[in-house]
Order: sequence, then C-alpha cells, then structure tokens
Amino acid sequence: MREVSQNAIQKTKVAIIGAGFGGLAMAIRLLQSQINDFVILEKTNDVGGTWRENQYPGAACDVQSHMYSLSFAPKTDWSKRYAEADEIFEYIQDITEQYKLKDYCKFNHEVTNAEFDETRNVWTLELKDQPTLEAQFVIFASGPLHVPQVPHLKGIEKFKGKVFHSSQWDHDYSLEGKSVASIGTGGSAIQYIPEIAKDVKQLYVFQRTAAWVIPRDERKYSQLSKSLFKASNIYRQIHRTRLYWTNESRVVPIVQPQIMKYGQKLAEAFIRFQVKDKELAKKLTPDFVMGCKRILISNKYFPTFNRKNVELVTDGIQEVTANGIITKDGQERQIDCLIYGTGFITDPRIYLKHFNCVGRNGIELKQAWKDGAESYYGVSTKNFPNLFQLLGPNTILGHNSVIFMIESQVNYILQLIQTVDKTGTQAVEIKHDVQDQFNERVQEQLKGTVWQAGGCSSWYQAADGKNFSLWPTYTWKYWLETRKVNVADYNFMSTTANAKNNAA
Repeated sequence: MREVSQNAIQKTKVAIIGAGFGGLAMAIRLLQSQINDFVILEKTNDVGGTWRENQYPGAACDVQSHMYSLSFAPKTDWSKRYAEADEIFEYIQDITEQYKLKDYCKFNHEVTNAEFDETRNVWTLELKDQPTLEAQFVIFASGPLHVPQVPHLKGIEKFKGKVFHSSQWDHDYSLEGKSVASIGTGGSAIQYIPEIAKDVKQLYVFQRTAAWVIPRDERKYSQLSKSLFKASNIYRQIHRTRLYWTNESRVVPIVQPQIMKYGQKLAEAFIRFQVKDKELAKKLTPDFVMGCKRILISNKYFPTFNRKNVELVTDGIQEVTANGIITKDGQERQIDCLIYGTGFITDPRIYLKHFNCVGRNGIELKQAWKDGAESYYGVSTKNFPNLFQLLGPNTILGHNSVIFMIESQVNYILQLIQTVDKTGTQAVEIKHDVQDQFNERVQEQLKGTVWQAGGCSSWYQAADGKNFSLWPTYTWKYWLETRKVNVADYNFMSTTANAKNNAA
C-alpha cells in the first residue's frame, strides 16, 4: 500500500461512491438504522446521477412513476403514469432535502483509487485533488449507465459542425433550422428524435439495428388520485403493488420465448399502424426476437418518420467529412450537427478503466473480472472484503423497476454491516465457492431466455456473448433470496491471520 500520512487521512465507517438513486437510498436506510458515520462521495457538484446528466429533450422514464421511486420515501403527487426527467430529478432533490443528505455529501470528490489494507481491514480511498479517505466499508453506487458510449467514426476530427452525446446535451445550441444527424436508435434516441424533428430543417436518423418499440401510457393522474395517494398510504401501496405485478408478468415471455411471438405480432402491427410507408415500416421492424434487446416505449417515435423532413438511413457510415456524412453507398448528406444517441458503456471492465480497486492479495478488480464481471447477487465480490455494489453484475432488469432491486440490495448490505458490528469482527467477504456456484446457476438460467437465445447482441452482453448484466428470472425470487443474509455464505474477519484463512 502507498505510504500516506495518517494526519492527512479522513476517516469514516461507510463511504458511498455516487449520489444517484442507489447512493441516496443507501444513505437513507443507514440513517433510519441509526448509522450516521458515513459520507457520499460524488464526482460532480450535485446529486441525481443519471437524472442529473440526462436532460435531453423528451427525456423520461420507461418505468411507471410509482414504481420508480423509493417505497420508504414515496412521492404521492406524480403528475403522470410515466414521469419525465425533470420531475424525477425534482423528486431526487426533494428526498435529498427531506433527509438532509447534502450534510453527508462531498461534492467534486472523485475516487481514483481504492485499496484494502489486510492488516487493519479498512479501505483507503484516494481522491482527485482531495485528501485521502479511510473507510471500513465501501459501497459502489455509481450505477452502470454513466459513461457515454461514443463510437469512433472515420474522419470525425474533420467535421466543422456541432457534436455532442445525448447525455451531454448542449441546451445553448439551437437546432432550429439546422440539418442534424442522429446516430443510434436506443432508449435515449427514440425519446429525443420526435422532439427535435419539429424544430430542425432536416433530420437524418442513422439506424444500425431497428428497435422494438411498444405504446406508452401517457395518462395523467387526476387530482382525486393524487389526493387519495396522499391521504391513504394503503391506497398508494395497493397501486404500487398492482404496477409491480403487471411489470413482473412481462418476464414470462422472456423466460419462455415461445410465448414472445404473440406479443411480437402485436408490436409489428403497431409499427404498420403508425408508419404510412410500407417499405419504411419494414426497415423499422427488427429482425430479432422481441426482448433480446431492451424493449422501448413511445407513441411518438414511429410517427416521426412520416414527416417530410425526417429520413431513416440504414446504410452504414463510411466516413465523416468537414460538412457531412458519407454512407457506404457513396451518398453524402450535409449536416450542421451530429448527435450520438449511442447509450453508455456497461462493461465495468471498460468503464472502470480510470479507477483502480485493489482487494486482498493485491488482486485488482478489473483483473478479477477479466473473463467477465461476476459477484454474489450483484453485491459482494470474492477477494474484496467490505466492498459492496448496487446494481452490480447480473442485477439489471429488462422488465421491471431497478429501484426494487436497489432496495433489496440496500437492505442486504445493511444486514451485512450490522452483522459485522454484532459479531465484533471487522470485515466480511463472500466465500469463493459460494460466489462461483451462484454464477454458474445464473448463467445456466439465462440459457433458455430471449436475452441469451434471441438472435441478437445487446448491451446486456460482453463481447464474447456472456450476459453479465441481467437478473435471469423473476425479481420476487431475488427479493426472497436476499431478504435475509445467510451468514454461512460469508467469512467474517478480524485479523490478518483470519483473512489469510479465507479458502479459495
């Protein structure tokens, strides 16, 4: 370990990295459990995570509002079934204020290195331009969707126009009257494309792979409903429960692909109904099983292609010129602005490239994950005692609210911390064989699903095809399996000697 002056070191019991939904949820539950010796390390200057950064036109959530909020910090006056980014960000600000979480936040504190000291069972965190911090427990709450995926386009350095990623939207740049190229047809792109199409002179949508898009429920909550949600917690909980089970039913055709073909027929009919040109509708219809990639929701996306100023481009990009884009058919389209709607880097081995995390025996996390990220229920990783993660490997969802998973993980982590305290030990680490057996089971469960056998590659998968992102089955099973820590799955340590006895 690098020598650091003890006088320069700040100390805390729990260090939470990231002030998005996960980090704030963890902080609230710590406070509710009378644990207030913690800090939230946030690399930017405000809370909010994904919803602080993604403020592009039309940004909204594809999970119902009452499911995309914390059950222990509810919002009763959501304006509509599916909230837009501004309202979600406002909710995050409100709970931050309600629980006085900014008292625990250290903004502009970017963690650059984390190293576990086996002689004292503590983590040392090095911060960019800030004093070193020492913590007994470290919780990764940075989320998987925060590093923009920007493809390299030949000749992009020659382009004289405006370029930005959807998560770094330049609101000072007016698109009115401009010719714009949008690259990508993922979750962000299908939201901003209908919004900017109304203002631009010409919009070219470059599509490599068509997306399955289904209708969106745009209904607003009545004043009566909002009053009932506020007056009756039971009424609100019943509504939330109904939404949960509605979402949960969506996993049935995913784990049983033979059922998915019926839903796919309806989705195909939706495209034909919304797109007037038959040939264009065919180009917008995916050639893979629905659910293999993320299913998107929008009522506005397909009708956008009926506009005279919108062109769908399916030919590959050959190169970018000073003033346009040349496709592989040799055609050049003149543009003023290029927008990347290409999503985020989700492989932690890549998005952690500027962050070193060293556990027991000098093992670095990216090296431990060189064959694919693995952990135990997305929370604990072997050789990394007292290091926990929210929405870690194989705990992202394709059918329900990740907030449900975050809450399950927060409660599980809280139990681990409390168990260490109660047993008088200093550190806890998942047993190696327990983690290995768990991941073998997860990969086996994924084999029969649409995600693994749907005939497409997606951000759910690593380059070799391994699915390191998704929970393979029902979320109620995840809750059931994590609602109580099985202490036999873990080694609890107090000394260097005990740490070394942790069997591989």
